[in-house]
Amino acid sequence: MDAPLVCVVDDDDAVRLSIGLLIETLGLPVRSFASALDVLEDSEVLARAHCLVLDVRMPGLSGVGLQERLVRLAHTAPIIFVSGHGDVPMVARAMRDGAFDFLQKPFNEQVLLDRVQEAVQLAARRRRLDARRADIQRRLDTLTLRERDVMEGMVAGRLNKQIAEDLGISMKTVEQHRARVMEKLEADSLAALVRVVVCAERDDN
Repeated sequence: MDAPLVCVVDDDDAVRLSIGLLIETLGLPVRSFASALDVLEDSEVLARAHCLVLDVRMPGLSGVGLQERLVRLAHTAPIIFVSGHGDVPMVARAMRDGAFDFLQKPFNEQVLLDRVQEAVQLAARRRRLDARRADIQRRLDTLTLRERDVMEGMVAGRLNKQIAEDLGISMKTVEQHRARVMEKLEADSLAALVRVVVCAERDDN
């Protein structure tokens, strides 16, 4: 797996280089861009990005504008804004749209490093959760309609006899479906099955 990538976007060459070199002291790879549009055009970088450090005011698409585009793309990498021109409405808008932090230039270098590390860790946790949910959904998709019916009865705490009566099938058939549900969802207990279903339902919501 590629190492977590940090993207730095600032139209000021000196600032962009300075921030990039600073973040590299954490041992993290950094990709720097002079414009927000350049980032959007690099799908490979966006796929790897665990954190974006964005200037707010840039020619063309602003940092806040890039944030809005990424939200529409369902891109969840944490965003840290750095700006020498931040004001209360701007900060409020960025944070309302999910920014991880907003630092005023000149910022404390250690504060930025700490926040970048925290953002990368958050992104890693999100990616692990997304991967788990995708795996659960893949397993759920292997269930037949009847197996889903039986699973819903199991999760609701109904006995095999009750499930059989509800579905108009034999107890033996319920037991067979029940065994396949447990196997397909890789659950070794009813409690484990419930956790799998709850995780999937949270994802849907």
